Amino acid sequence: MDKKLRNRTLLLLLLAGIVAFVLIKISGRQPVAKIAAVKPFRENIVSSITSNGKVEPISPYSIRAQLDTFVEKVSVNEGQNVKKGQLLLELNVKDAASQLANAQSRLLRAQEDLRAARAGGRTDDAARVAGDLAKAIGDRDGLQRHHESLVRLLAEGAATKDELAANDLALTKAQAEVNRLTAVKKEFERQVSLDGSRGELAVQQAQSDVAALEDKVRQGRITAPADGTLYAFPVKAGDYVKVGDLLAEMADLRQVRVRAFIDEPEMGGLEPGLPVKITWDALPNRTWSGKTEMTPKQVVPHASRSVGELLCSVENTKLELLPNTNVNVRINSRERLNVLAVPRGTVEILGGLSFVFVVKDSVGKTVLEKRRIQVGIADATNYEVVSGLTTDDTVALPGDADFRDGMWVKVVNLDTSKSAGGDGASH
Repeated sequence: MDKKLRNRTLLLLLLAGIVAFVLIKISGRQPVAKIAAVKPFRENIVSSITSNGKVEPISPYSIRAQLDTFVEKVSVNEGQNVKKGQLLLELNVKDAASQLANAQSRLLRAQEDLRAARAGGRTDDAARVAGDLAKAIGDRDGLQRHHESLVRLLAEGAATKDELAANDLALTKAQAEVNRLTAVKKEFERQVSLDGSRGELAVQQAQSDVAALEDKVRQGRITAPADGTLYAFPVKAGDYVKVGDLLAEMADLRQVRVRAFIDEPEMGGLEPGLPVKITWDALPNRTWSGKTEMTPKQVVPHASRSVGELLCSVENTKLELLPNTNVNVRINSRERLNVLAVPRGTVEILGGLSFVFVVKDSVGKTVLEKRRIQVGIADATNYEVVSGLTTDDTVALPGDADFRDGMWVKVVNLDTSKSAGGDGASH
């Protein structure tokens, strides 16, 4: 009896197992993933590039010391708006002023010497040389006439040979003096010609010295070269400055330039004329507008990045953006209005191709279909869908489960808040 009961019990358990196995196979039940989904929606998408940049003046003026000296007086403050010609500071130029006075005196003497040389020499010297020669010629000519007279008188017996010999000796000496003074006059004239050439060089050198020293003296008064803002003014009264040291930097800051550092992969969408928004952490509630002007011409290292330097012009009418400040840059490179879109997280990109998982009803069950789509531009949250989806489709949102084609799912949260005609309900 116990044996029969035991066999019957084993048979019942076997039958129960077989029935359970058959029921499972017949029902085909598998674990069902619970997912959230979304309807494709119409959206305005603006593709933007965000990066950092530095503010620069467009037409800066750098004023540097032209001589080694001390700062005598300061008339303005850093950050002050100044007018063209306004005095900024004064340098000690007393030594240069003294040297200028000496150079001007040398110039006057050189000019006087040049005028004398061009006039044939100094008047007194020229008159003396010419007078001496004229007197010697006169003396010689007188002796020559007396010689001729003595020759006649000697023939008539009215003069002696000794008188004629004495006169001839004096005539010879007079001729020698004429020859000497003629040579002196020629040398004087040659020297005057040389003095003229040297005088021209001396005047030119003196003029150059005067001009250089006048420039140094003028550099003692540093004035604003244009209207603008004095954004750098590193000196104060009593400072010693050397040639080339920076005294001041200024520019018209109503229009500034931002040098934006764009990562290499994002450079392809850049072109002149794109709208730009600038923010600065120091003034978090302010935004400045501008546009791109000069696109990068090369890639350069910047910290740990490879970037192109994009130049953007920016309006700064309130003079709030200061040169050399670090700012945030957003460039709106492309814009699409009222295009079909899906969240970025729903799109899977493999080998350059884009896919989404579409929720499909299939014979009483809900499954995922892996579908290839074509995407366009993207913003921070959404992709533009060019083809492959309509507003009637339902796209799976990523979650805990790993999606695969044909996977059974149950939609527990369907977001239709952005879909065409959607009422914002979730199911």
